[in-house]
Amino acid sequence: MSREAPRPPKTHALALLILCLALVPSSLGMEVTAPFTIMALNGSSVRLTCTFNSCYRVEKKQFSLNWTYQECDNCTEEMFLQFRLKIVPMEQTRFGDRVEFTGNPIKNDVSFTLHNVQLDDEGTYHCYVMNPPDRQKGHGKISLIVITEEPPERDSTVAVIVGATVGGFLAVVILVLVAVKCVRRKKQQRLNTDDQKTEEEGKTDGEGNPDEGTK
Repeated sequence: MSREAPRPPKTHALALLILCLALVPSSLGMEVTAPFTIMALNGSSVRLTCTFNSCYRVEKKQFSLNWTYQECDNCTEEMFLQFRLKIVPMEQTRFGDRVEFTGNPIKNDVSFTLHNVQLDDEGTYHCYVMNPPDRQKGHGKISLIVITEEPPERDSTVAVIVGATVGGFLAVVILVLVAVKCVRRKKQQRLNTDDQKTEEEGKTDGEGNPDEGTK
């Protein structure tokens, strides 16, 4: 039975703004950005985009990436793509040779392209990113919906203008938050280092400088 393409809801400036602001990172850990939902036509190729921001430069020797697929909310995640210095060959997965890594970790892009999309490919895709010395693992997820017919064309001029305006504002907000996060993290690391040195110096003075009055 063919599946009709769902009609996208009307785009309003307020709804788009709320959606974009929901993407603004609320914690001081690594930020991963990925679309909530992607629609793909059965038999086509689709790129599942996932990008990240970190206070530290990417070092390939330490950087790692995993992509997993989850068929349902209560289903176990199946890993199908792994990056350690380079793409790690994996045993036969449900996608066969239809997965192509099209990202660039140096440019904070860990996206991949799924070729010859099938109806069974619907589900949730998770990307996990580790970029030491950043201790927190970044996580993004995408819900893939496979359709059998192209959605009808709509006049999206207004939506494009609003999206570009809000998107630019969101990009500035994210850059500011990332800068503040990095400053706080590096300051905290310096304070921890100073406290450790002070403690070590205190121990050395207590053990290596005997009281002159006992001579």
